[in-house]
Amino acid sequence: MAVENPEVMDALEVIAREKGLSVETLLESLANALAAAYKRRPGAAEEAYVEIDPASGTIRVICQELDENGTVVREWEDTPRDFGRIAAQAAKQVMLQKIREAEREQKYEEYAGREGDVVTGIVSQIDPRFTLLDLGKIEAIMPHSESPSNERYSVNQRLKAYIVEVRRSIKGPQIVVSRTHPGLVRRLFEVEVPEIASGVVEVKAIAREPGHRTKIAVWSNDRSVDPVGACVGARGSRVHTVVNELLGEKVDIVPFSEDLAEFVERAIVPAHALSATVEGRDALVVVPDDQLSLAIGREGQNARLAARLTGTHLEIRPQSEVEGRQEGQP
Repeated sequence: MAVENPEVMDALEVIAREKGLSVETLLESLANALAAAYKRRPGAAEEAYVEIDPASGTIRVICQELDENGTVVREWEDTPRDFGRIAAQAAKQVMLQKIREAEREQKYEEYAGREGDVVTGIVSQIDPRFTLLDLGKIEAIMPHSESPSNERYSVNQRLKAYIVEVRRSIKGPQIVVSRTHPGLVRRLFEVEVPEIASGVVEVKAIAREPGHRTKIAVWSNDRSVDPVGACVGARGSRVHTVVNELLGEKVDIVPFSEDLAEFVERAIVPAHALSATVEGRDALVVVPDDQLSLAIGREGQNARLAARLTGTHLEIRPQSEVEGRQEGQP
């Protein structure tokens, strides 16, 4: 005897609207829960499934007899009279679990494939091992290794971070974000510089020591567009916005060149190169004596970043040393 339960459909439709789920998903979950509840009853058939009429909410338990090959040889209805009340109680927790699972899956689908995007979050928890960012519907985790060593955060602080991974987990999707990834700098410039977003200006290379300094090489596909000027912006407005998002990290914007020697010369800014020679991947840059320390940078930082940006083994020498060697040659 079928159990008519129109209020079931009303409840499912309300839940579907509130949670952004499909009624079909909830009906399938409810049918599975009711079948499990039926099979726990004394004398229940081993093979049974539940049908729910999506229009009326009518519930039927259909039992089956199978032969040795698993073929259905007989079907009959065996819906208990009190099944509506008992099954609803038994299915309640299962339904809640299915709703949570569906919500978790929805959240996963929302972020799956978004590796490489930048998100804005509010710092919700600070731990020596990680920082949690509240993204609104979900939290993202930033491991300590993905946070610049000199950055200090506070609860409720707004931060931008780069999505490096979206994982499935028992508790729902886990979004792993970074503020050390070079992609964060690239994405920030894409947001601030329309010429990069449109493809007129390209980011050719990035070298970064997170929290301290970044060098970014840019190229224009339109001769009338200055790639460095586009990234700097009027009175430095665009690069300042990026620097502010990076909490004060210095950013050198370098014009890219397909001539490697020329590219190396440009890469050692803020120092000025007198010349550069390249053999294979080995590069020698000559600078004025009074700019040697500037070219090398504090603890060699500027030279390291220039080498990484250009992909060379970089050696920087002062002008007097190079000229002295040349004069001493026979």
